[in-house]
Amino acid sequence: MTAAAAKTTSHQAKKSSNLFAILAVPICIAIGYIFYIFVLGNPANFQGGNPDNHPVESGIGKWFGTVHKGGAIVPILISTLLICVTFVIERFLYLAKAKGKFSGSELVRKVQYHLANKNVDAALAECDKQKGSVGNVLKAGLKKYKEMISNTELDTDQKILTIKNEIEETTALELPMMEKNLVFLSTIASVATLLGLFGTVLGMIKAFSAMSSSGAPDSSALALGISEALINTALGIGTSAIAIIMYNYFTTNIDSITYAIDESGFTLTQSFAANHK
Repeated sequence: MTAAAAKTTSHQAKKSSNLFAILAVPICIAIGYIFYIFVLGNPANFQGGNPDNHPVESGIGKWFGTVHKGGAIVPILISTLLICVTFVIERFLYLAKAKGKFSGSELVRKVQYHLANKNVDAALAECDKQKGSVGNVLKAGLKKYKEMISNTELDTDQKILTIKNEIEETTALELPMMEKNLVFLSTIASVATLLGLFGTVLGMIKAFSAMSSSGAPDSSALALGISEALINTALGIGTSAIAIIMYNYFTTNIDSITYAIDESGFTLTQSFAANHK
């Protein structure tokens, strides 16, 4: 894969990823509200079949009815959770593909071996087998490496610089695609907590309103307000925790792939310098 071919592939992948993001967010929001209204708000989840009453006392309907009582922020939090899970799955699949069939470090070792034996074609074949981001970068570099072997117009330093530039250009196309859509997870990590706190505040306002009512406090309204506060807190913190954990997991994997790419570039330039002085 040359840098030009990589650029075309990267552009296509970017368009596909943008379309996915454009469609995924509104679909998740719609599903979140539908789930809140028709599943959590199902009359069967409440005593007397009336959503204004307390949830039923047992079964899954009790849990669904309880979450529904969390109030207007709950469908927003459910939508946020769905968006989080959607992009976690999307990034997991993409990075699994970017890692390739075997590790980048293993590929670099195999390429080193073949270059030491001056067998560039075998090294290229290993890149085709790996089928990951490291393989794409190495393949572009190896093609330029092979081209420079027969080049008689440039000196060794210029050839090494040409190989290095090819690797850097291909790397610059690969890395942004690995980091793409992580912004959704980093945003959700903070926004979900704030939404949960906002729902908590609304619930506590209801609870204190019940306590401040004239005469005896309305225990039912007090319990409902506290329940709303705790449900929003749990949803917000849970969603934020998932986003933070998965964001850190993905960035760690990207760092690992980036290190292998850097190692591959160093390997090619050092090998060329050693074998073609």
